[in-house]
Amino acid sequence: MESKIEVLSTVTVENSSDLYKIVDTLNRTLKRENLMFGLALDQENKEKAVFTIYRT
Repeated sequence: MESKIEVLSTVTVENSSDLYKIVDTLNRTLKRENLMFGLALDQENKEKAVFTIYRT
């Protein structure tokens, strides 16, 4: 069984210590809708974070 993950949207935002709380809440709330959210530090600018929305 193959699981395909599709990137729906990606945006770069200012990094904040509380961003992970938003991503965690979105993941818990919308997993039944086959949505997943990710957050990573920007590789080129550590003051920025990359927020990504996926369909699973």
